Amino acid sequence: MLSIITAVHNQLAMNKIFLKTLKEYTHNTFELIIIDNNSTDGSREFFEENGAIVIANEGNYSYPYCQNQGIKKAGYDIFLFFNNDIIVSPGWDMHLLNVLGKDNYDVVSFASPDRCGNLKETKTQGRTWNRIKYPILRLLGSSETALWMMFKLRYRNWKSFCENMFKKYAYQMSEGFSGSVIAMNRSGLEKAGYWDERMQDADFDLYMRSRKRNEEFGDLKVLSIISGVYIHHFGRLTLKSRKKPRVFSDAKNLISFESKWKITMRYVSQQFIKQV
Repeated sequence: MLSIITAVHNQLAMNKIFLKTLKEYTHNTFELIIIDNNSTDGSREFFEENGAIVIANEGNYSYPYCQNQGIKKAGYDIFLFFNNDIIVSPGWDMHLLNVLGKDNYDVVSFASPDRCGNLKETKTQGRTWNRIKYPILRLLGSSETALWMMFKLRYRNWKSFCENMFKKYAYQMSEGFSGSVIAMNRSGLEKAGYWDERMQDADFDLYMRSRKRNEEFGDLKVLSIISGVYIHHFGRLTLKSRKKPRVFSDAKNLISFESKWKITMRYVSQQFIKQV
């Protein structure tokens, strides 16, 4: 029923947590399509050994390129574009199916520490997570033990936390997105199109394309967050530790968000804030 598409480049510890919790908290049948961008730490072999469909790239390709690879391989009509550094909530997929495809909500996102359904909740969740994450990251790094420690210290009881978030917000929809967790059905793909492979800032681009489609045809709701369905995002655990800047194998094809849309991503984000 669900095709979960995830691009990875190393991060074996995080990949183990991702797969374990995905299996534990997902009720519906799903296939996991991993686009492996030339991992060297055993991540590719780990996913192969655990039944994932693995697309093995020889280089490290950009996000939209990888997602389109996954779509073409997918066997189902609901696509989940998930980062590998997330933990889904218990029953997340059941809630998704109660929203996706109804009232023209064919492209949706979920609440996370990056962005919730309103500004107050976003600030609360983001600040609380960062206060726990960074001290542990500095002391213990991003080992599997350290990742579990920061997660458990933050939420204590993950199931209870997620239940309370759903009781508070349920299926309230808020325009915007958390880039680490986006869902789309086949109808949404037909309306919004495949990911633009020129755009590394592909989540902002998808939002703009959904808005454009809504304005021109009215048959697709603008990309929005299901406010009561919360998915944890560890977020940017390795960027600061890189000795060299990340260079994508398809870098020559990439253009900036501003050059395509003639506005800045900062301006788009400010529009989300004004709505809540």
